[in-house]
Amino acid sequence: MIYITGDCHGDFRRFSRDNFPEQREMNREDFVIVCGDFGIWQDTKDERYWLDWLQEKPFTLLFVDGNHENFDRLEGGEFETVAFHGGKAHRIRENVYHLMRGHVFELGGKKIFAFGGAASHDVEDGILDERDFASHEAFARVVRSWRRARRMFRINHVSWWSRELPSEEEMAFGRSTLAEHGNQVDFIVSHCCPQQVAAVFSQGMYRPDVLTGYFNDIAETVQFDRWFFGHYHDNRMIMGKFLLLYEQIIRCA
Repeated sequence: MIYITGDCHGDFRRFSRDNFPEQREMNREDFVIVCGDFGIWQDTKDERYWLDWLQEKPFTLLFVDGNHENFDRLEGGEFETVAFHGGKAHRIRENVYHLMRGHVFELGGKKIFAFGGAASHDVEDGILDERDFASHEAFARVVRSWRRARRMFRINHVSWWSRELPSEEEMAFGRSTLAEHGNQVDFIVSHCCPQQVAAVFSQGMYRPDVLTGYFNDIAETVQFDRWFFGHYHDNRMIMGKFLLLYEQIIRCA
């Protein structure tokens, strides 16, 4: 079985037995996929508690990265890179894996193209970097001032990472991987979506970027049954085959 859901942001209560009773019939060969913003953030006692709690679940939990992930941790060697069902993943716990960008994974008889990342929409006032200030005190004063003013900003390597968007090499790798599979998969899982899809449900609210443009190309050149994504905090079907998910958990195979 394969189930899929949207952003968690470190809140995993939806996977309790009361909220997700289907797990009573599941084992490690059954999968639940999170469409980004999983919740690898700061290495705290609370985070470790929830990851250990997830390790006790009977199913295998997978996620693509979103824009609200700590990429210094995901890619910094804390988590081992392993071969996983035809692709590569970071092993977070015994049954919790981060699906790396551009790989095709074969799960439950389905081919799934995974490609995380998204542009943050809550940075209209800018990205602060402590290295741009003469002292920590000067940096802290600006942070406090901006917070009091309720400005929309993030802090580099604390609450924002440039790796939220892919490199040219990652996008080229994704194209080559899809070509190896004849540009045909069963499912695509991402955090954001093709720009043409975002334009339909947001009436132009979300600006195009390198990743949504890349996904436009993928949508036009690859055959797929369903494209699952999160990021926009809603649950709806768009254009017949694109599924935006937030707190819902749905079975897809």
